[in-house]
Amino acid sequence: MKTDVEIAQETQMVHIREIAAQLDLTEDDLELYGKYKAKITIDTWHKLKNKKNGKLILVTAINPTPAGEGKTTMSIGLGDALHSLGKKTALALREPSLGPCFGIKGGAAGGGYAQVVPMEDINLHFTGDFHALTSAHNLLAAVLDNHLQQGNALDIDVRTITWRRVVDLNDRALRNIICGLGGKAHGVPRETGFDITVASELMAILCLSDNLQDAKKRIGKIVVAYNHAGEPVRADDLNVTGALALLLKDAIKPNLVQSLEKTPAFIHGGPFANIAHGCNSILATKYALKLADYVVTEAGFGADLGAEKFINIKCRAAGLKPDAVVVVATIRALKMHGGLAKQELAKPDLAALEAGLANLSKHVENIKNFGLPAIVAINRFPADTEAEIHLLENACQKLGVEFSLSTAFTDGSKGSADLAQKVIRAADTSSTLHFTYTDEMSTKEKIAAIAKKIYGADGVNYTPAADKAIAQMEKMGFARLPVCMAKTQYSLSDDMHKLGRPTGFKITVKEIRLSAGAGFIVALTGNILTMPGLPKKPAAENMDIDVNGKITGLF
Repeated sequence: MKTDVEIAQETQMVHIREIAAQLDLTEDDLELYGKYKAKITIDTWHKLKNKKNGKLILVTAINPTPAGEGKTTMSIGLGDALHSLGKKTALALREPSLGPCFGIKGGAAGGGYAQVVPMEDINLHFTGDFHALTSAHNLLAAVLDNHLQQGNALDIDVRTITWRRVVDLNDRALRNIICGLGGKAHGVPRETGFDITVASELMAILCLSDNLQDAKKRIGKIVVAYNHAGEPVRADDLNVTGALALLLKDAIKPNLVQSLEKTPAFIHGGPFANIAHGCNSILATKYALKLADYVVTEAGFGADLGAEKFINIKCRAAGLKPDAVVVVATIRALKMHGGLAKQELAKPDLAALEAGLANLSKHVENIKNFGLPAIVAINRFPADTEAEIHLLENACQKLGVEFSLSTAFTDGSKGSADLAQKVIRAADTSSTLHFTYTDEMSTKEKIAAIAKKIYGADGVNYTPAADKAIAQMEKMGFARLPVCMAKTQYSLSDDMHKLGRPTGFKITVKEIRLSAGAGFIVALTGNILTMPGLPKKPAAENMDIDVNGKITGLF
C-alpha cells in the first residue's frame, strides 16, 4: 500500500470555497491561506450563534500501545462515512505538534485513505497558530526577565517563578536550564527550563476561550510568579496582556480544511492529553455544531485522559454534551494489554486477547458512568482472525455496547459505513451527562474522584511539595477550579508498565501547577514530562524534499 504522504499527494483537492459552501459559508466568512486552507472570521459567529446545534460525536480509545490504535484515522473515516450517507457532517480535530511529528509518533492528520489534507501543511506550519502561541508565551517570559533586570518593582521572588519558556519540538536538553548568564548586563541568573508549546497555558487558553476578548481576560489572569509576601504576580501586573492578545489575533480563528473525501474539517488547537487537556478548541467545536448536523471530534490518547478531560474540563467550560462516544481499539493493542510482546502480535492468541479486554471494559464502563452511549470501533488489521473478532464481539455484547469493525485506513468511508449507522442510532438516544466531580469539592477530592472512578486506583499519595501547593492554591481562592491530570497515556495507573486493568495501586501526585488563566489546576503524576525527548532514531531522519518540492517520509 502507498504511504500516507503519497496518498495525500495524489488527492485532487477542491478549493476551500467549495468545502465552505457545504456548510453554507460564503467567501465573506473566510480568510484564505492559499487554495486549500482558510480561517473562519470571528464575525461569522454572530450569524450562527442562534442556530440549533448538531449532534456531537466524541471519539476516544483504549490506552495506546506501540501496536497502534488509529484514533484520528477512525475519526476521519467516521466523518467521511456520515458524509457519504448524505449527512451534513464536519470534523473537529486538533492541530499536530511538530515535536512528535519529527520524533516517533508522526503527524496527526489520519492515515491511509482516511486523512485530512493538505496533509503536509497540516503536519508542518499550517496557518501559523503554534508559532503565534510560542511567540506569545516567550514574550511573557522575556518581559518577566526584563522586569527583574529593570529593578523588580513587583518584588518578585525569583525562586517562585513558574513561567518557563516553550518550543514546539522534542528537546530534552532544554528541560532544565540556567538563564541570565554572562554578567550583569545579560539578566538575572536563575534556574528555569522549556516545555513543549502544546503544554503552554496559552494553548489551553486558546482552546477554552469563546473569543479574543475572553482569551484576553484569561491571559491577564495567568500567574507567572509570586512576590516575597507570597502573593501571585499575573500577566496583567506586567502590563503585557494586550500585546499577548495581539499575537493571538489570528490564531484564535478556527481553521477549515477538507478530508480526502471532501468532508469539511475544522482543525484548531492542539494541547496534548497526557500533559494538558487534549481537546481541540471550543470555538472550532461550536462553529462546527452550528454548521453541521453531525460533528465528529476526538480527545487525545485513551478515555482515561482525553475523554475525561473533554467532559470534566471542556464540556464544563463550554456547556457541551456528546450525543455518543466511540471507543477505538485494535485486536493487536488488546493482545498487548493482555501481556503479548509486540513482535508476537501478528499471531492469533485468544488468551492474550481475552486478558487484554479488561482495558477495553474499563473504558466502556467509564463512558457509561458519564451517562453516555458507547460504541466500540475496532480498527481492523489484516492479521486479525475470525476467532479473535468473534471473541471480541461476544465480549462487547456482554458489556452491553454496540460493536463495529472498521477498515477506514484501507477503504475510507466504505470501511466505516457500519460504524456510521450505529453512531446515528446511538446519537438519537436520550442521555444525561454526569461529571466525575462537582465544583464544590476540594482539589484533593477531585483528584481522588478521578483516580478512583476513572483509573480504578485505591487512592492518592502526595509529595510534600504537592501538599503545600494545593494548600496554597486553595488559600488563594482556586479551590473551585477543575483538575487537569498529567499522567502517562500507556496505563490506567501512573506507571506506564502496568497494562490492562491494574488493581491495588495508588497514584502519586508529585507536583501541582496553577493554570489560573486557563481555569484549571494541573496535577503531575508518575514520571510525566512536559518536554518530551527524541527517540534513538527520530522520524526526522527519514524526511526529505526534492527539487520539485515533493515531500517524502512524512507520516
